[in-house]
Amino acid sequence: QSYCIRLQHDMYFLTSNSRLNEQVVDKIILQLNRVYPQILTDAEAEKFRNPKASLHVRLTDLLKHLQKNGERHCQEFYRALQINAEHLYNDLPSRKILKTTDPTMIDTDKEKCMLNDRGPVFFLTCFSAAAGFALFWYCCDSGTDPELLGRARRILGFSPIIIGRHVRKICMLYLEDLSRN
Repeated sequence: QSYCIRLQHDMYFLTSNSRLNEQVVDKIILQLNRVYPQILTDAEAEKFRNPKASLHVRLTDLLKHLQKNGERHCQEFYRALQINAEHLYNDLPSRKILKTTDPTMIDTDKEKCMLNDRGPVFFLTCFSAAAGFALFWYCCDSGTDPELLGRARRILGFSPIIIGRHVRKICMLYLEDLSRN
């Protein structure tokens, strides 16, 4: 999207509910006045900083003026907004649209929830099961001792809480197959 279209979408958000205070608007105007080449002339900057007019009117006039002057002016406004009010810049509706429509971007907030969904207990359970299977495989590989297989069968018999029933059945079938050989 062009910056002018984005500014048109964000205009209501920026001017409503006093999201921008007097100081931030003044900082943005001063930054736009000092950018090379100047986005706002000295006379325009004074006009938009006039304390006699309400902040809402000045901000609305500023945004319309920037849209009328083109893409570069709108882009510099967004840059000034990001520098002077980053929290507000990140909450802009056009920024949220850009974040959700770009398929190559990963939404880190959603990714955090997906990765941290199960927590450390799940990790420890999976790690313990893997370590147990590795130890079991090592012990069974060293020789098919019937006593060892009997102990393993007893341990697996009490393990529906630790591992799932399906996994337990597969392990029991494997142990029975080993004891037949």
